[in-house]
Amino acid sequence: MAVRIEPAKVTDLHQVLKDHPRYWGDRDLRALHLTAMVQEFGSTCLVARDDDGIRGYIFGFVTPDRLGYVHLVATRDDARGSGLGRRLYGAFVEAAGRQGAVRLKAITSVTNEGSIAFHRALGFAARVVEDYDGAGVPRVVFTRELSVS
Repeated sequence: MAVRIEPAKVTDLHQVLKDHPRYWGDRDLRALHLTAMVQEFGSTCLVARDDDGIRGYIFGFVTPDRLGYVHLVATRDDARGSGLGRRLYGAFVEAAGRQGAVRLKAITSVTNEGSIAFHRALGFAARVVEDYDGAGVPRVVFTRELSVS
């Protein structure tokens, strides 16, 4: 069966947390996986699933000033390199656009070379912002305008 991208449910979040290493390897990012995100921003928290389970996900929301913020995006270890991350971003852009988003934003650590390369390939501008996540904690901030039709 083909991969379907659809709104996430809380049970999907629990499955992602159970399989956390398959998405994030040795990095423990479970604390960033907030149930409230799925509960409150369900139309912009999406999972990609097939008969083999959840292959990837993107969790985000749209702010009142029309910014589509991507909080988390990940693909399972056996789905990497398949274009699924790009498809998830495309689905997020559509969902965020329906809510009026005109630009996108995401952040990552300055050492996350994979995320930096991925976002640049998607057309994001990237800049390092010192102290973004507290004193001495820089982050790479990605931004991209959306075409408004």
